[in-house]
Amino acid sequence: MRIRPRAVSSSVFVLLARHTFPTKMFKACFTMKNTKPLPVLYDIKDLFPHDDINENETSPDAEGNYYANCDTSVWMRSCEKEVIEPLRSTEITGAIPKWLKGTLLRNGPGNLKVGNYRYQHLFDSSALLHRFGIADGEVTYQRRFVQTEVYKRNMAAQRIVFNEFGTNATPDPCQTIFHRVATVFNPNKTLSDNSMISVYPFGDEYYTFTEAPVMHRIDPKNLETINRVNVSEHVNIVNHTSHPHVMTDGTVYNVGLSVTPTGPRYNVVRFSPSSATADNSGKEKERSMFDQATIVTSVPSRWMLNPSYMHTFGITENFFIIVEQPLSISFVKMTMSHFKQEPMINSFKWHDNESTLIHVISRETGQLVKTFVAETFFYLHIINQFETHDKEYVVLDVCCYRNPKMLEYMYIDAMKSMHGNPDFSKLFRARPLRFVLPMKKPSSDTLPEHNLIATKTVYQSMEVSQSVNGESVDRRPSYDINSNADEIAYDSRAKYWQKKHKNALLRKPTAHRLHDGRIFVKPELLCDVGCETPRINTDLHLGKEYRYFYAISCDMDLENPGTLIKVDTVRKTKKLWQENGIYPSEPIFVPNPNGKNEDDGVVVSSLVWAEKETQVGLLILDAVTFTEIARATFNTPGPVPKCLHGWFSLDK
Repeated sequence: MRIRPRAVSSSVFVLLARHTFPTKMFKACFTMKNTKPLPVLYDIKDLFPHDDINENETSPDAEGNYYANCDTSVWMRSCEKEVIEPLRSTEITGAIPKWLKGTLLRNGPGNLKVGNYRYQHLFDSSALLHRFGIADGEVTYQRRFVQTEVYKRNMAAQRIVFNEFGTNATPDPCQTIFHRVATVFNPNKTLSDNSMISVYPFGDEYYTFTEAPVMHRIDPKNLETINRVNVSEHVNIVNHTSHPHVMTDGTVYNVGLSVTPTGPRYNVVRFSPSSATADNSGKEKERSMFDQATIVTSVPSRWMLNPSYMHTFGITENFFIIVEQPLSISFVKMTMSHFKQEPMINSFKWHDNESTLIHVISRETGQLVKTFVAETFFYLHIINQFETHDKEYVVLDVCCYRNPKMLEYMYIDAMKSMHGNPDFSKLFRARPLRFVLPMKKPSSDTLPEHNLIATKTVYQSMEVSQSVNGESVDRRPSYDINSNADEIAYDSRAKYWQKKHKNALLRKPTAHRLHDGRIFVKPELLCDVGCETPRINTDLHLGKEYRYFYAISCDMDLENPGTLIKVDTVRKTKKLWQENGIYPSEPIFVPNPNGKNEDDGVVVSSLVWAEKETQVGLLILDAVTFTEIARATFNTPGPVPKCLHGWFSLDK
């Protein structure tokens, strides 16, 4: 079975295909050997409680549906009409806080149809922006397609012009074999710039992202596409992650791949705030953040022709963290796929028996400080990361999967037939896992069975005062739901899993010195339901000690698959919000300007309805209690697809 990774633009591979590689690199690729299995005290699968359910414990309903309550059609909708002029809400319930004034931008798949043709994979869909404007207790809604080159050319030709992630381009009857050879050496004519994953600010400008090094600047007031920026023209990278880190001083960091004569490297790129400089004549000239793009550090790929796929990376006060997972891009397959005009999914390789490497790099010196070894896992999103107060540990929280097979089932046909597949939900079980990385070097005589992690390592500032937000700290693992437990409904299987696997939350993180001197780390489980698209109080806690994160459940076999989650990482408890037939987006925390505690604020999320495909809404939750305080709904002139990632900016 081929493994297909998430939301990686075809342009990444085409750019890589331009480079030539020394013969020794090809030899290294084909002589690569698997490392010996690492010793384990418990298998990482123990932290994925639902994976071992057998067929006798899962059964379809009378109509043969395993997931009767899950409606994947919300992902497969195509926007038929943009909403350019602000649309006022048809109904507002509750009361919007007076201090909440600003803009929620959302990005994601918008259109699977091009003329008489259809895209085959969810992540080929054309980028569609959504905007919710909040002011004086009122809310407006707009949506608009990002005017990418691929979108404009597709619309003009009324066919799929570019090879996308999982879909071939419609053959051009005028193109010969010589044209195909030429495109390998002139990839700009066939690059897809479909920036449909996320949206981030660079200074006071907003840009949509894909994993190709191409971004589109958009107007946050009317969603108009202003221009396109090719980051590879400013710094030597051929791709970048879809989730840069925006620092409080306006500096932006991202990770991108470069190809060098000695092999691929993972580079941390710094975009400094725009500044003015004087030329020789004394005339001032403004240098944009892209003009000032600089590679501040890099780490070589462990494999010469198979660099790891990365969707996110980590940053703390003193370190960058790069997680090199076993899902890789094969340069050889990539080049062949481009020449054959095949979908770029054929370029990926999953190394099932290889470990995951966690690189910790000094922000001050740019030097690699330590590389930790973990079991094989697949990830898309890092929740947060921080250093303990004594600086002896770095804590890394990640939404982990056992493997990337779930990406295989994000093809449209697979999503349509998911209700008859008893294994479908297993593939999407991301679990929030915590890795604790000891930064002190153990002595050479340290035994492998010795745990390098002290009992009290994290939440040191909280333990000093013995309180958090005025409450005593209670780190008892809990699989109960907090204040709204009576309102949450689980199906019989979920109840079975909770009872049978409650001990998974009791496991503690470990770290052990291997005989070769490397440190092998085992994670702990933070929450017993699936968590994806995690968000935190970024303003105050990015890269710092924190307590809460917010996420969407990815457990499709819950009675209400559309569930929002607030996780308390101290108590290992959770609060949920859900409503039948409603599917919320990634929850974004918005801090109260006058707040004092980490969760003083609201959580905003856009809503779509299973039975009302033209309706969209904005949900506002009290972040402390995780209960609904307001909702605005809109009736739009056409279907509303579910979105991926977004950004909220408070009016100043």
